[in-house]
Amino acid sequence: MKSYTKIYLDFFDYTITDKIICEVCKEKIAVDIHHVVNRKQNSKLLNEITNLVALCRSCHHTKGDKVQYIAEFQDIINKRHGF
Repeated sequence: MKSYTKIYLDFFDYTITDKIICEVCKEKIAVDIHHVVNRKQNSKLLNEITNLVALCRSCHHTKGDKVQYIAEFQDIINKRHGF
């Protein structure tokens, strides 16, 4: 298991067998833990929960790594952490 996946699961008290709902569409099962700020852009954020969102395959394909969606991801993270 990747370190950032473990960070995400531990933060929300999930196990590897839990079904996690996509944080964007809230309809499908998340299959990817996505880095809002790309790992290559800032490796210090690799394991930061405030840089991780759970995405279904469809949302990851259509929105992941696209600059125009960073604000949407950040809004999701801010709401979940009460910022």
